[in-house]
Amino acid sequence: MLLAFGVPRLDHQDNTRAILAMMLSMAGFILNDALVKIVSEGLPLGQIIFIRGLFAILLIGVACQITGVFKTLKVLHHPQVYLRAFAEVMATVCYLSALFRMPIANATAILQALPLVVTAGAAIFLKVHVGWRRWTAIGVGFSGVLLIVRPGLEGFNAWSLLALAGVGFMALRDIATRRIPQETPTFGVALMTLFGVTLVGGGLIALDGWQPIAPRPVAMLALAAVFLLVGYVFIIIAMRRGEIAVVAPFRYSIVIWAIVLGVLVWGEFPDSFTLVGTFIIVVSGVYTFFREQRLAKARARDAPVGSE
Repeated sequence: MLLAFGVPRLDHQDNTRAILAMMLSMAGFILNDALVKIVSEGLPLGQIIFIRGLFAILLIGVACQITGVFKTLKVLHHPQVYLRAFAEVMATVCYLSALFRMPIANATAILQALPLVVTAGAAIFLKVHVGWRRWTAIGVGFSGVLLIVRPGLEGFNAWSLLALAGVGFMALRDIATRRIPQETPTFGVALMTLFGVTLVGGGLIALDGWQPIAPRPVAMLALAAVFLLVGYVFIIIAMRRGEIAVVAPFRYSIVIWAIVLGVLVWGEFPDSFTLVGTFIIVVSGVYTFFREQRLAKARARDAPVGSE
């Protein structure tokens, strides 16, 4: 396979498979959310996080054993690994608390502001230069978030703010991830994060108590952990198999999955404000992504670009 700038040139079939992998990944993530939301009708948050976490730890543990992660546990003792775990814990608690109490399409739409928040966070905390065009895209994207959240309007739901807080912690998680040394194994970082999330779930059980649970919810949480793993695995396949500029925008297919599931499972039809806000967030995020790709290519050619 020919190389350009040290990167394999990909054919149409590679990109097609990568796009399908990305869409399958998004389906895995949203099916995990849907199952957790269904189970939440009879179980408290802490118990759900704890039981799903145990299944997820089992799955990731097998992957760690196969890849030899347990032989290099010392490299996991890094401040950014712990910061990432903390951010993931807070993001999980905030986002799931909101998801249980609002339409799944609305919660998922707010989640799509994450790339914009990460860009803003990188500019503030990592001193990454962000020009006026990307700052404008961030501002426009947040206007879409406001259309969904609608503070001060009759449709306002305070849980939307908690979902937005969850997005903020997800951005902190992603920024911390960028600072983790390259030699730190990915499965090991995931395992540390899952331990943190599961322990917090156990702590919430101590506060809320343990509810009797039937086999069906346990099976649904086990299936949710599997879908979560599907999301993790296929997003890696998508990013490695296809061209990022072609594949990444299909991340927003999760919004379509969320709307369809909301209608079929809960009879939740998004209103016009939510649909318009979602459209604005997606367009702003896609623009920000392609702008970043253009600047990255320019830097690789050592060709300066004008104002961003």
